[in-house]
Amino acid sequence: MIKISSIIIAKNEESNIGRCIESQLGCIDEIIVLVDNRTTDRTFEIAKTFSRVKVQTVSWQGYSSTKKFGVSLASNEWIFWIDADEAVTDKLCKEINNFKTNVPQFSSYSVPRKAYFLGKWIRHSGWYPGRVTRLFNKNQASFSDNDVHEHLVVNGLTGRLENDLDHFTDPTIHHYFEKFNRYTTLAAEEMLREGRDFKISDILLRPPFIFIKMYLLKAGFLDGIEGLILAVFSSAYVFTKYCKFWELKRKSGNKK
Repeated sequence: MIKISSIIIAKNEESNIGRCIESQLGCIDEIIVLVDNRTTDRTFEIAKTFSRVKVQTVSWQGYSSTKKFGVSLASNEWIFWIDADEAVTDKLCKEINNFKTNVPQFSSYSVPRKAYFLGKWIRHSGWYPGRVTRLFNKNQASFSDNDVHEHLVVNGLTGRLENDLDHFTDPTIHHYFEKFNRYTTLAAEEMLREGRDFKISDILLRPPFIFIKMYLLKAGFLDGIEGLILAVFSSAYVFTKYCKFWELKRKSGNKK
C-alpha cells in the first residue's frame, strides 16, 4: 500500500492549524508542519498536541524553498501539499485512501478547491473548481522558484482527484489586506527580477478587465455581495501590484 506524507508551512495560523491537521488524520500517514520562527501565536503548541505530527520551527526561506525543505524531510515517496487554511473533506479523504490501494497512473494529481471568502463559498467568479495540483511523487515533481503563487513543475502527466479540498481563505477583510500588501510586493519584485517592462496599460486596462472578467464574464454577481467585494478587491490587487512594479522600476533607474 502507498504511504503519503503531507507538508504544511504555517505562520500565525492558530485559528486554522488544528482543523487542517485533523482533516488529514484518516488518510495521511505522515504529517510535517513547518512553523515560521517569526510566529507569535500558538500555532506550534497546537500542532504539537497531535502525536502523529512532526513539528519544527524554521527560518523563513520563501514559500518555494521552505516547501522544498519540507519535502526533503518526508519519509514517503508521495507528498500531499496543503496550506494551513485548507482542510481535506471527508469525501476527499476516502478518495485518497482508495488511491493508496492502487497503482498510480500519473506523476501527480490535481484536486478541485472549494474556496470560502468572508465565510461564503464562492461558486462563481472563476474560483470554482479552481483545480490545484497537490498530490505528487517527489521523484517526479518539484516546486517552482516563484516568490508568490509557487506551483509544482511535474515531469509527467497530472491526473485528477474528484473530491473537494476546502480553502478557508480570507475570513475577514482585515485578513485579506494583511496578505494583500505582502503578496503585491512579492509579485512586483518578481516582475522586476524577470526584467519585464512596465506599460501604462498595465494600470489602465488590467484592473478593470479583472473586474469585468470576475463579476460579469465569470458570473461573480451570482455570489452576492461577497462576489462584488471580491471582484473589486481583485481589481485593486492588480492595480497595486503594477503600481509597486512601476515604483521599483523607477527606483532601480529603469523607467521602461
